[in-house]
Amino acid sequence: MRSSRQSPWLFAGLTVLVMLLVANCTHAQRQLPAFSNPVIPGLWTPDRMAEAESIDSPVPNDLGEDAGVSDPEPDAVPAAAEKTPYRDNAAVIGKLFFDTPEGPSVCSGSAVEDPARPGASSLVWTAGHCVHAGAKGTWFRNIVFVPSYNNEGLEGAARGNAGQGQVAPFGTWWADYAETSPQWIEQGGPSGGDGAAFDFAVLHVRPPDSGTASLQEAIGQAAPVWFDAPSATRIPAIKAWGYPASSPFDGERMFSCQDRPGRLSVDADQPTLYRIGCTMTGGSSGGGWFATSPDGALALVSNTSIGPADNTWLAGPRLGAGAKKVYSSVSDRFSSSRK
Repeated sequence: MRSSRQSPWLFAGLTVLVMLLVANCTHAQRQLPAFSNPVIPGLWTPDRMAEAESIDSPVPNDLGEDAGVSDPEPDAVPAAAEKTPYRDNAAVIGKLFFDTPEGPSVCSGSAVEDPARPGASSLVWTAGHCVHAGAKGTWFRNIVFVPSYNNEGLEGAARGNAGQGQVAPFGTWWADYAETSPQWIEQGGPSGGDGAAFDFAVLHVRPPDSGTASLQEAIGQAAPVWFDAPSATRIPAIKAWGYPASSPFDGERMFSCQDRPGRLSVDADQPTLYRIGCTMTGGSSGGGWFATSPDGALALVSNTSIGPADNTWLAGPRLGAGAKKVYSSVSDRFSSSRK
């Protein structure tokens, strides 16, 4: 008959086993699933695009008043409708569509240059929260970029009757890779501004319909990215573009705001954001912010990340070394391919 007393070696072995299992589970939880975005032909029809809604959540109106260095809240700048056709006036700006657990959603994005492929870039700049849910989340699915979406700015019945060529004049470009900042993945949240200082992402997109032209070759342009641009106090003006989709907008037309930027500090221990007065709403997230660079060209310096409940301003991250690392990583990944 065996004794009811258990060997201390048995307990030690079980303890080690449990610790290993816990460590393995913890390690597995921290591993970010690989980005996967297989093409589903015919998924993003004009009707499904029109039904997609913004998932953006506003931040408190008084965000940043007591955190670090924030300049006074700017006066609201009414969003101005972009001239049509968009392909002639703002060809690098487009609309992002993607699926979330809550359904189809929208953001904005910008075609940007690829240092590894001059003149033939297929890179798109947007916000991190437009491709990944942030802390405790994962990648969104079925992400596509539509440059010059709704090119003629059609509204109402005219938009409802528009064909694929009017809604997506350059086609629908599926993302085959995406990368965002590790800080967004670790800290990003749906509200409150968590992770906003690192809320940026870069996509690589593939030509529609088995084409061979790059995004830049197709639309004729790609914007340069200006990393480590001057602080808000040293930039005279920034202009932001996007497709605002929350009321009073419907996401069908492109708008912009131009203002002298100020600083917004969401967390005293993190970099300040650029902030401008603007009445654009959810859906404009990810849209490019542009300033005149030293060579006289407009260059992307930020993207829309957050805005308040009363829709009077927008804020976006200042693009430093971390943003450049993400950008270079995506560029390097496709540097040996033609598209």
